[in-house]
Amino acid sequence: MIDVKALAEGTDPEARAATVAALGDTLERSGFCYLVGHDVPPATIDALWDMAKAFHTLPMEAKQAIALNEYHRGYIPFSASTLVTSSVATVTRPNQSESLMVMHELSPNDPDLGRPLQGPNQWPDELPQFREVALAYMARLTSLGEMMAGGLAEALGLPREWFLPYFSTPTLFLRLLHYPRQEDDAGLFGAAPHTDYGFITLLIQDDVGGLEVCNKHGDWIAAPPVPGAYVMNVGDILQRWSNGRFASTPHRVRNLKPQDRYSMPFFFDPGMDALVSCPPALVKEGEKPPKPPVVYGDYLLERLNKNYAYRRKAAE
Repeated sequence: MIDVKALAEGTDPEARAATVAALGDTLERSGFCYLVGHDVPPATIDALWDMAKAFHTLPMEAKQAIALNEYHRGYIPFSASTLVTSSVATVTRPNQSESLMVMHELSPNDPDLGRPLQGPNQWPDELPQFREVALAYMARLTSLGEMMAGGLAEALGLPREWFLPYFSTPTLFLRLLHYPRQEDDAGLFGAAPHTDYGFITLLIQDDVGGLEVCNKHGDWIAAPPVPGAYVMNVGDILQRWSNGRFASTPHRVRNLKPQDRYSMPFFFDPGMDALVSCPPALVKEGEKPPKPPVVYGDYLLERLNKNYAYRRKAAE
């Protein structure tokens, strides 16, 4: 459990240094941690919970009316995503979940409009407050992501502002997930074993549980919900940027309880044009980074194209 209050601007340098050290140590060991002391208001979180659950109770016709569009925004039905790019398991069966995907909002005159993943969000007509609630939440989580990026840079021995230029126009995903109860089938998951694509994930989950994390010994450990705390985990891009110091840890979801599970992961990722290359300061003399530089957008699209049925069909 890491109290992130000390990462805010203007706090005591000694307290900040202690928090940065704890953050670095935890992510090097496990890639996962719980964040408390953040400034996301409970009312902002509760309002989004209400909207998410209201959306998932809508008739299927209403949800299908905003089916996932070419910009990866909208409703994702059951069995529409299969994590074939998972590096930790051979995944052949689709995830047993449904979700609404919201991404960063673009203005009608944004110069990037029409580029890959740069298009309109889709909002349910039946819930007129949804857009306002979701975007308010995303603004808070973006600020938290920026603050965490500063702490992560310092934990790696880099200047606090090192990551920030890569997030001047961040790629943001808010996924509002619903997992029904599932049978105890070894080959079926709410979310199959995987690592996340991007920089960091900030997750709020309900009190049902079901998230499991794989430790370095290959054991699956429950990551139970903690009221008011975010579960933060390292994604593949941050592992790459950190030259492997921060672990992008495999995780999965199994909802074996006799009730529905809901979660709200927020993915804080760099801009599509960001060149992800390991900083020279993190490379030992005579060593080469295990991963070559990559443009984040190219890397991301490759994974989406393989994992989502609607993108595979478009390519056929």
